[in-house]
Amino acid sequence: MSRLAFALAATTLAAALPVTAADTALVVGNENYRHAASIRGADAAPDVAEALKAAGLSVIEDSDQPSQGLRGLLQSYYDDAAGPGRSVIVLLGHFAHAGGEAWFLGTDADTPDLAGLDAVALPLATVFTMAAERPGGALVILGSEERRLDLGRGVLPGIGTPDVPQGVTLVTGDAAVAAAFAETIGAGRGLGLAELLAGARDLQVSGFLGTDVFLAADAPVPPGPANDIVTEDAVWEAARAAGNQAAYEAYLRRYPDGRHQAEARRAIAELNDPVARARAGEDALNLSRDQRRQIQRNLSVLDIDPRGIDGLFGPGSRNAIAAWQRMNGSEATGYMTRDQMVTLGAQAERRAAELEAEAAARQADLDRQDRLYWEQTGRAGDEPGLRAYLKRYPDGLFAELAQERLNTFEDKRRQEAQAADRAYWDAATRTNTVAGYRDYIASYPRGAFVEEAQSRIDVLSESQSQQTETNAAAAAEDALALNPPMKRLLEQRLDALGLKPGKIDGVFDADTRRAIRRYQKTRGMKVTGYLNQQTVARLLVDSL
Repeated sequence: MSRLAFALAATTLAAALPVTAADTALVVGNENYRHAASIRGADAAPDVAEALKAAGLSVIEDSDQPSQGLRGLLQSYYDDAAGPGRSVIVLLGHFAHAGGEAWFLGTDADTPDLAGLDAVALPLATVFTMAAERPGGALVILGSEERRLDLGRGVLPGIGTPDVPQGVTLVTGDAAVAAAFAETIGAGRGLGLAELLAGARDLQVSGFLGTDVFLAADAPVPPGPANDIVTEDAVWEAARAAGNQAAYEAYLRRYPDGRHQAEARRAIAELNDPVARARAGEDALNLSRDQRRQIQRNLSVLDIDPRGIDGLFGPGSRNAIAAWQRMNGSEATGYMTRDQMVTLGAQAERRAAELEAEAAARQADLDRQDRLYWEQTGRAGDEPGLRAYLKRYPDGLFAELAQERLNTFEDKRRQEAQAADRAYWDAATRTNTVAGYRDYIASYPRGAFVEEAQSRIDVLSESQSQQTETNAAAAAEDALALNPPMKRLLEQRLDALGLKPGKIDGVFDADTRRAIRRYQKTRGMKVTGYLNQQTVARLLVDSL
């Protein structure tokens, strides 16, 4: 928005304000120096003055003043600012400083040194002393630019860090930015000083930072001309630039049925609705789908279920985000901020490291117990010992070796068994049921495969009791709708962890199921051999 538009907006916002002489302003813009580079942003001084006048302040203003002119302006301002009220002082141009002292240079300054600076410049100490006569109600705005300025001994260019007396608020920075902020002050009637200073973006604020209202709220403003579209749009743009409730309400008072009244009412509602504000804040982040997936994955690592890791924020994800926000003492809006994303990511990384350390310790303990039991049972190589080992550790470190050795025993018995015994056994293994193996034992109580038959009965009986649970786990994995590329990725992660998932082909066979069970066991998860959302999230994090 142009400076002229800001001035016009401020004029219309405060057109009916009573002019209170006690609220005064001094605005000086020294743009063109005789012996130094121009300060381009100082050309905004007239626009600043017009905006402050329109807001109801009594303004002393001029531009391109030599030292004598600066003193005259300051005297006029001081006379005008007698008694209680609010003060705004805006100085745009070249500054010089030495220690805690600073000066605003007149346009006639020519390589001044510390001894002669008072003759060609306005001491800021004097300006601050005058402002301090209105403690808590004085705002000093200083703007400059890094441009050529020749100075003598003992003096440095720029504003420096002047000593600000108690009760005075100082805003410093680039001249153009400082001027733009000064132009908006009139539209901030009714705002506390802290709220007003929130608009001082890219500027440095120091000194008094109270919360009292800086300029009294504006009086009711009569409706403007219905056909004055240009003026109304200027008022609306000023309200949008201020972005606060007071500015939107000022627009609505002047134009209750205006072209932008719906937007103004919506903006006020959003300012009073934390969820709406949070939604708008997250929308402004423009999160990619991968970023949303990462948020869901991080929540899952922290055992907060987002009901899917798909990069789509539905009710499940919003509830999960809100739950995490409550856990962290934040307002539970269900919408993320940039800082919250950083915090969530850090927490998830830390938790993942903790979980991995826990898993490594658990794995070491399980491996130790596994090896010890192998030493006591299967290592000797006899059939009872091998069966005892496999019963306790069907997915153990030595499971494949134990099964290979048991197969040797069965092959030997098969060769030695009578033809009828062997045929009956083959029929039982084809049906692979508890009833079939029991029938074999009843028919051949001294048969070659009785011990194997009893072992399989035990396994099948236990499996039948777990079948319902297994079916539920399988259904949960099916609900994830994992495509072949994702399945191959998960197999690669299992393989990277040394869990032997078999061929990396996107097909979950017996080797893959065994690897998943091993992973779940070492991570303290429910051991099913099937994937759920938590297992997938952990696996994708653990193996990185």
